[in-house]
Amino acid sequence: MFNFDQLVSDIARQTVLCIGDLMLDEFVYGEVSRISPEAPAPVLAVNHTEVLIGGAGNTVRNIASLGAKCIFVGMIGRDDTGHLVAAKLAHEPSVEPLLVVDPSRPTTRKMRFVSEHFSTHLLRADWEFAHAAPADIEQQLIDKALQALPRAAVVVLSDYAKGVLTPRVIREVIDAAVKAGKPVIIDPKHADLSVYRGATVVTPNRKELAETTRRHVTSDAEVAAAGVEAVRMFQGKAVLVKRSEHGASLVMADGSAVHVPAHKGPVIDVSGPGDTVVATFAVVMATGADWETALRCANAAASVVVGKPGTATVSAAELRARILPHASLVIEEKIAFSADRLEARIRDWRKHGLRVGFTNGCFDILHPGHVKVITDARAACDRLIVAINSDASVKRLKGADRPLQNERARAEVLAALEAVDLVVMFDEDTPLKLIEQIEPSVLVKGGDYTREQVVGHEVMDRTGGEVLLVEIIPGFSTTSLVDRAKKGG
Repeated sequence: MFNFDQLVSDIARQTVLCIGDLMLDEFVYGEVSRISPEAPAPVLAVNHTEVLIGGAGNTVRNIASLGAKCIFVGMIGRDDTGHLVAAKLAHEPSVEPLLVVDPSRPTTRKMRFVSEHFSTHLLRADWEFAHAAPADIEQQLIDKALQALPRAAVVVLSDYAKGVLTPRVIREVIDAAVKAGKPVIIDPKHADLSVYRGATVVTPNRKELAETTRRHVTSDAEVAAAGVEAVRMFQGKAVLVKRSEHGASLVMADGSAVHVPAHKGPVIDVSGPGDTVVATFAVVMATGADWETALRCANAAASVVVGKPGTATVSAAELRARILPHASLVIEEKIAFSADRLEARIRDWRKHGLRVGFTNGCFDILHPGHVKVITDARAACDRLIVAINSDASVKRLKGADRPLQNERARAEVLAALEAVDLVVMFDEDTPLKLIEQIEPSVLVKGGDYTREQVVGHEVMDRTGGEVLLVEIIPGFSTTSLVDRAKKGG
């Protein structure tokens, strides 16, 4: 088994360039208890609605949710839907949107009406103009994509046949990526795969593969034979076949294939798992991991999102729990390296009127002194956040031979403590930015500090929070433990 924690760390350093058809996905959820007296149609009593970025935007959201950065080139109309989509993308912290406005068309919008009780889609309404972008818009799309290309490790073309990925756009982007040595992954819509000539991997589903090759694709052997034919059509290296309840297959040009079964679990909504597969495969490939690892991660990610309503995303923690089912889910839930996850947890705690505490340190080797500070800190609050220095931050503060344990390992050890409710990380030399973001009710440090030496005490003065100095156990420090170990004592 590959080192998943190292993979997550590698993903966080990658940038993916995605070009494709953007749309707005709206889900209207409710209950059906009667038939309309006006027509033989069910009446949906609406409970709530959800508005998400869909189409290629869902691929982008999945790339970001897994921890990578994404540069996205897409098209919107000059309308309220376009403004809403642009605003939502602008609020995605790991996404750089490069949008082209085509005033001649509406922004693609899809509205689904869903019965929650039966987990059934009752109706879908579409607003779209699915024609190729005009020449001037086409050129703007190409220009933005080629300008962004040098910053990306891998390129994704997410084709929903709504006008962005014209033959010219496809050709220009693939040729430029190949020349630059960047892998190109295609989520196809064209039945003629030769349109994607030169791409690295194309990712059809089982139905698309059957229609493209005019072959039966039920058994593994049939999928492999059809896959070889498909690779020949676009002159690439492999096809990743999305096989729904039968898992996924990766078929190479030479006929060798890897087939992975689907993960067992609930299926609530099948809107968008293909986007998740493409996004996951792309970010894992960007790290330089082998293709089988990318396939297994993509297959596992799809099994997570089909268990969620709507066009959903998968996080690194969720993917880890699915790939490593025997790992502690409690520990995973207590690690929040993403800003979104931290903010969501704080909002929930504040909503329930809970007193939030904060302490920080490198915690390179957890010792009784650390445990006492953490335990005393937890006694002073309802929920305790422990912030750790990133590996880079520790090296700057402690020297090139530190840390002894990487940031993920240190976080997992802390998360295993009952007194710790959340572990976060900061890359700066001090946690001041985190303290300003969290505004804890109580800020805790060991008694070897004075109040004025505690980073963030000014924030506490401003917000009315408390600075608490707790008694430490003398004789314990990571540095002294390391020195004693080096001396053999």
